[in-house]
Amino acid sequence: MFGSKKPAPEGAPPAPETVAEAAVPADAAAPAEEAVPASREAELEAELGKIKDQLLRTLAEAENARRRSEREMDDARKFAVSNFARELLAVSDNLRRAIEAVPADQRDQAAIKAMLVGVEATERQLIAAFDKFGIKPIEAMGLPFDANFHQVMFEVESADQAPGTIVQVLQNGYKIADRLLRPALVGTAKAPAAGQVDTSA
Repeated sequence: MFGSKKPAPEGAPPAPETVAEAAVPADAAAPAEEAVPASREAELEAELGKIKDQLLRTLAEAENARRRSEREMDDARKFAVSNFARELLAVSDNLRRAIEAVPADQRDQAAIKAMLVGVEATERQLIAAFDKFGIKPIEAMGLPFDANFHQVMFEVESADQAPGTIVQVLQNGYKIADRLLRPALVGTAKAPAAGQVDTSA
């Protein structure tokens, strides 16, 4: 009959049902997956890694800039008065010299006593202002010499003090927020000369 199919010979592959079916390759029968090639995937991962690294670096730089800015602003607040304070130290020195210049036997005189009270009150007020702005005197007397805070003006031979010990303070030193404002001018002990004979007896 015209429309009937002839049976396939035994052992032969089955014939396609339609012409369209015959035209489609066997490996394309399932829907094709749009797979990204392995090399392209590696490129994308590398690029993503670079972007992450750049982002982390940018964030770190921004944080460092913020901290640096905060530190600079803090330093500006602390040390803005340094030059002005340095000028006022001379005023403090002169107040102290005025107090120490009054002989002990004249301190009970009414006029001198009244003057001393006024000068000492002014000195205390100035020291309180220094303290408010973080300006502190440098400890020196009896301490070992420290080149960071002391400046030696002379040396004195001494058998009682270890060499380098400060035995006299000529001018007080000051620091502002742990930074040197003015070094203390000091005299230090040194060992007696070898073979020196004590002739004080």
